[in-house]
Amino acid sequence: MTTQVKITIRDLYKIFGPTPLAALEHVRAGMGKAELLEHHGHVLGLQDINVDIRDGEITVIMGLSGSGKSTLIRHINRLIEPTAGDILIDDDNILSYSLDQMRELRRERLSMVFQKFALLPHRTVLENAGMALDVRGFNVSDYEQEATQWLKRVGLEGNESQYPHQLSGGMQQRVGIARALVSNAPIMLMDEAFSALDPLIRSDMQDLLLELQRELRKTIVFITHDLDESLKLADHLVILKDGLVVQQGDPQEILLNPGDPYIVDFISDINRARVLRVRSVMAPLNGTDHKWTGDIDEQSNLENVLSRSGGEANAIFRVMREGRPVGVLSMQDVMRALVPLEAASEPRMRG
Repeated sequence: MTTQVKITIRDLYKIFGPTPLAALEHVRAGMGKAELLEHHGHVLGLQDINVDIRDGEITVIMGLSGSGKSTLIRHINRLIEPTAGDILIDDDNILSYSLDQMRELRRERLSMVFQKFALLPHRTVLENAGMALDVRGFNVSDYEQEATQWLKRVGLEGNESQYPHQLSGGMQQRVGIARALVSNAPIMLMDEAFSALDPLIRSDMQDLLLELQRELRKTIVFITHDLDESLKLADHLVILKDGLVVQQGDPQEILLNPGDPYIVDFISDINRARVLRVRSVMAPLNGTDHKWTGDIDEQSNLENVLSRSGGEANAIFRVMREGRPVGVLSMQDVMRALVPLEAASEPRMRG
């Protein structure tokens, strides 16, 4: 069953400078980012972006500094206005919204988690968690139960009366996530939300996000420059370079079939055994009986398969999904998957 598209981005351009529409004509005629800046003094932020963000999934937008990823996410809540293109939420073009409609959209349907936490220092943890309801006119007694519930879920039970300066960075970001959840918005925008955290805390926050997502099925747009984080979180991965989408799709498919030399370089040092999953490598069952080495879940990584094989080169596993056999995995398939492929000649795009 195809998941419904929640956010549609079509033919989106953003050019920074005094006459962006004039500069847009040069870009559409084939002028690149460096040439546009050198000859016309304009900065090409985004070029012809087409992305479908599906309901209930985590879409990760990844790129290095200057790739346009933060510019892109800020178009979704119109903190930045596009030079050209369309942005639809639930099939409704938000670029036609009035100021009042945009305020309502930001209050009711969108929440945002920032890299720098964006907590109010003079308000308690409880009051910060309830900010989304506060701006809708509710007082503390109205949202206290809801905020307390989500603070407990993110591991901050007992901290309600503390102030942000009394919390560690990881705890402050947990308040930011609780605040987004208290809003009950179906869409969460997360801009480098974990980038300021220490590696171990960052990993814990990723695990927390995935745990909450399994239950809540929010539509999450997550911005990062980190490939490991992208591969851990993404249902759908969009890779940007210089304002262009280089490749997008299932992160497992991108790993197995990189569509551009830029992506080949990006993934060259990744531990493929740790990030590639059985479901991406398995073959169909095709009715053949085998002497199974054992059963393995389709979401297991290949590192687990190698461990389970005990070094047996002829090991064959039956792949299971929710207790049902769905495929077969041989060690030959595993070995082939662990050898990086050359980039395909054309990027593989997800419509």
